[in-house]
Amino acid sequence: MEEVVALIVGAGPAGLAVAACLSQRSIPYLVVECEDCSTSLWCRRAYDRVKLHLAKEFCALPHMPYPDGTPTYVPKKEFVEYLDAYAERFAIEPRYCISVESAAYDEGARRWFVAARETTGGTEVQLTARFLVVVTGENAVGIVPEIPGLESFSGEIVHSSTYRAGDVYTGKRVLVVGCGNSGMEIAYDLANHGADTSIVVRSPVHIMTKGLIRLGMTLVQHVPATIADFLIVTIANFTFGDLSRHGIVRPKTGPLLLKAKTSISSVIDVGTARLIKKGIIKVFGEISNIIGNNVEFEGEKEHYFDATVFATGYKTSVNLWLKDENCMMNSDGLPSKGYPNHWKGENGLYCAGFAKRGLAGISMDAKNIADDIVSTVY
Repeated sequence: MEEVVALIVGAGPAGLAVAACLSQRSIPYLVVECEDCSTSLWCRRAYDRVKLHLAKEFCALPHMPYPDGTPTYVPKKEFVEYLDAYAERFAIEPRYCISVESAAYDEGARRWFVAARETTGGTEVQLTARFLVVVTGENAVGIVPEIPGLESFSGEIVHSSTYRAGDVYTGKRVLVVGCGNSGMEIAYDLANHGADTSIVVRSPVHIMTKGLIRLGMTLVQHVPATIADFLIVTIANFTFGDLSRHGIVRPKTGPLLLKAKTSISSVIDVGTARLIKKGIIKVFGEISNIIGNNVEFEGEKEHYFDATVFATGYKTSVNLWLKDENCMMNSDGLPSKGYPNHWKGENGLYCAGFAKRGLAGISMDAKNIADDIVSTVY
């Protein structure tokens, strides 16, 4: 039985941020990670052309800005390099290939008892910790929704987590399900590689530019969000024109308030809107049924597709292993408490990176956790 002061479960950006903040406060910790590398989501599951959608000033982890010369909107390669440099700077050395199977608090011992297993050889690992920090993230497992007839689809079905580039789909008819940032960017990538591309848009969505979101996030530090929203929506409407006749409707709530209230992000346009307006990317509504390779849409005739890409988000895996009678996480594996109190549970239990507030939210969580642990220890 190995004893540690703070056990951090997960070595993504949130795990690295918490480790760095604890290191800065001289709190001993151990990071365990089920994969064989840190930040596996970015290293292995992010598609090639992805960039951070927010400007770098909103995306740095605690205690380390981006180096001079880093692009304003950081590409995948440079971001992974930043994360590697971050881990090196703070001497963060996760113990890889350790999969946590259960974690439960013992009232008598006042410790978290954690059962884990090495993914390579199957050896059991037993740990105890005074503090347990859950940082396995919102994006642990890709979600594919239940659609009538999906099992009959004989073409290729992939989730956005395994999509890399559109060159393998040249000349094919591809349906992208999901109109968030991943779905819109994958549709753009497919179209640019010569795929006959369609996208399912099931709900209202704000289409914005990176510059407008950067402007809004800067303005909201000085003026009410309603004013910032009005300004950037007005500019966006002028920039993109009326997209409603192409199947894309804006929510009534402005983009900044919508993000604050519901955690729903705007879509940062990379050129998809232009291709939609030209008819190069076709927009469809809700899928009603699938029969073989033919997909039926509500109010539309059926269409044939060779492949389907589900950009339909992720779910967490926390509830598979965390045994917490006080229910810091709800049945969906997300914090039961609303922002900004989501990060702290009972008995030395914490979470980071579950507030749907990106890297800025991760940084805030990490600092709060470190401060709270220091106040408890000392």
